[in-house]
Amino acid sequence: MKSLGLAAVVMLALCPAGNGSDKKSQYDVPVAQLNFVVVKDYNGKPVRNAGVVMHSVGKHDKQDRGGLELKTDAEGKAGFDGVPYGKLRVQVLAPGFQTFGEDYEINQPTMEITIRMKRPEGQYSIYENPQNDKKDDKKPAAPDPNAKPQP
Repeated sequence: MKSLGLAAVVMLALCPAGNGSDKKSQYDVPVAQLNFVVVKDYNGKPVRNAGVVMHSVGKHDKQDRGGLELKTDAEGKAGFDGVPYGKLRVQVLAPGFQTFGEDYEINQPTMEITIRMKRPEGQYSIYENPQNDKKDDKKPAAPDPNAKPQP
């Protein structure tokens, strides 16, 4: 008899409440199948073993906690079925490439997203000035008045 009571409690916990409210349950949200293709920007060849990280985005464009990471196969492809409709933040990380990040509006049952990875670019520095790097334009240093005379 105890097992019958326990089974009833488990069934009630798993079933959505039927209290007649108009709120949507988590089971009423439509979901999509996403297919990612990650390629090199400069030649269109696939990027193998890239990390595709997905985070849902909530109010005020704030990234929700948690997330899911996929890895691309030898053809640069990764996919996931069951992504809820709404805003999704996608980040792609691969060694030798700039980190990619963009938000997408998931609003179709099936979506294919192609991501073009770029090579890293040089970093900007306030200490570098290409005009002063020319050796021909440099003036010779003035002699040090405190230097000892050389024999």
